[in-house]
Parts: sequence; structure tokens; C-alpha cells
Amino acid sequence: MIQVSETAKKRVVDLMTEGGFDATTDYVRVGVKSGGCSGLSYELDFDKNIGESDKVFEDNAVRIVVDKKSFLYLVGTTLEYSGGLNGKGFVFNNPNAQRTCGCGESFSL
Repeated sequence: MIQVSETAKKRVVDLMTEGGFDATTDYVRVGVKSGGCSGLSYELDFDKNIGESDKVFEDNAVRIVVDKKSFLYLVGTTLEYSGGLNGKGFVFNNPNAQRTCGCGESFSL
């Protein structure tokens, strides 16, 4: 399961609306790919469709879809948002990460 903080929810809904997506029917796609300074990096996108092997969750009224491979890396993760002048944007608090980079966009196990 992936959790979504209240601040992340507000920002996700705003961005989905701006991008022509409907937060009540469409999805936030969260994934992991090879790359980044720590070896693995997060992917975040919007999607209207789900694949047959995708896992679907809903937390804090945000519909989340994760591919099967990425799910193993993301179990227990909380998506947060940090705005303002010193904010980093979306931040993944992943309990499975052994090491993260300073920007918070990549990690290793």
C-alpha cells in the first residue's frame, strides 16, 4: 500500500485538474526505474488506464496505480509534498530505502 499525505493530495488534485485529468476517475501512476545517483529513481505520472498486472490502491481519495515490479520497492511508502521557497516538491518517504540521495528522487535497497 502507498499512502498519500494531505498536502500531497491537494497538489495531486490541482495538477491532475490542470493536466485535464479527473482525480475521481483517473490515476496517479507511481513507479521505480533504474537510474539516479543512488541506483533507483521514482517515477510519478497521471494515467487514465490500468494494466492487467498493475496494483491499484486508494488513499486519501487519491487513486494510485503501480506496476507489479515497482510495487515490491514501494510497499509502505508515503507520498508527501513540500512546497514553498525551500520545498522539494513531491517526496517519497520509503521505509525500504537503505540510502537516498540529497534530492530525494533516487534510492537504493
